[in-house]
Amino acid sequence: MSKFSYEYYRDILKDGSLPKAFVDLDRFDENVFALQQRSGDKLIRVASKSVRCAALLERVFKAHEQYQGILSFSAPEAAWLASKGFDDIIVAYPVFRPDDIASICPFLKEGKTIVLMTDSPEHIEAIGAVAKKHEVTIPVCIDIDLSTDFGSLHFGVWRSRVKGMGEVDGILDAIKSEPCVKLDSVMGYEAQIAGVGDNVAGQGMKNKVIRYLKKKSIKEIRERRAAVVEGIQARGLELRVVNGGGTGSLESTREEDCVTEVTVGSGFYTPTLFDGYQAFKHAPAAGFALEISRIPKAQTYTCLGGGYIASGGAGKEKLPAPFLPEGAALYDMEGCGEVQTPIQYSGPIELSMGDPVLFRHAKAGELCERFKVLLLIQNGAIVDEVPTYRGEDQCFF
Repeated sequence: MSKFSYEYYRDILKDGSLPKAFVDLDRFDENVFALQQRSGDKLIRVASKSVRCAALLERVFKAHEQYQGILSFSAPEAAWLASKGFDDIIVAYPVFRPDDIASICPFLKEGKTIVLMTDSPEHIEAIGAVAKKHEVTIPVCIDIDLSTDFGSLHFGVWRSRVKGMGEVDGILDAIKSEPCVKLDSVMGYEAQIAGVGDNVAGQGMKNKVIRYLKKKSIKEIRERRAAVVEGIQARGLELRVVNGGGTGSLESTREEDCVTEVTVGSGFYTPTLFDGYQAFKHAPAAGFALEISRIPKAQTYTCLGGGYIASGGAGKEKLPAPFLPEGAALYDMEGCGEVQTPIQYSGPIELSMGDPVLFRHAKAGELCERFKVLLLIQNGAIVDEVPTYRGEDQCFF
């Protein structure tokens, strides 16, 4: 039996109930190393949203000293991670509600570094009011927009309203008026580079267009981020962190002199949306197994559960994909269902009732919202099971 084959995993999962989510540590560790190599000499901040498992976050940080800090997705999550011993946490999305801002204050008093995101003076005013009440100084990170407009085509995401120093100056003025807020860092997420595949199967012409747009956009991104950093420094202010990039853009982001660190998240698990990139290939390390519960006709196997659809614009690419046994495919009219998922399979392996079918999720950490534990597989065996955020009774959105 070859490693990573269907028979390999079927033997590992033969005991115990299904469905189950799993992470193959052999492949996970391979990805941790590969991502560190792709990042050049930049420090690496880990996007917790794409992992959602404290034990695996710890494993990443133990792997190499280049991994330093977390990019969190909410202030309560950052507070919870701090309570578990993690430090140097930047909250990637703005926080406005007083209770959410207040959740990090006890940890700031303990000496933890937790940074809140901003792209407007209104954020600074809200943060400043809570910081004053709790007698702490809250560091903030300015989120700059790195989307590129090609005429009527908006190539990127609708995220920050900060286009350049015009908007940054307004935020800096707001910070100056709030004695309990201080500037810590700048980040810009080039989503159109990091999160858009450019070598997707069956999309030949579209891939060429996307690669062309990426090339043009990367030049503008480099200039815009550098201009903001230089503008802030020209005002006599220091930046502890200049953050950029993601799994899909490491080759370009690491070349920017002003960037001090890159962000990595999805590449650890490598879901299906990260199969379609020209510059890199990582090993699929995470998935879930469903049990065959019916065989309604020859070459059709109906699995129990499976409706774990990824967020974002609706499309078939957001469906989980059966990947073992090789050749298994969804039915277009049913897809992945809440309680049952039929697959078509006519390959050489004989499948029986109770056998697993292995699927990969379209995105990374979202799978963990559906399972309380992850089975950790290594060297042909389940070596541990660790709780996801959900398994630790945490739900931040």
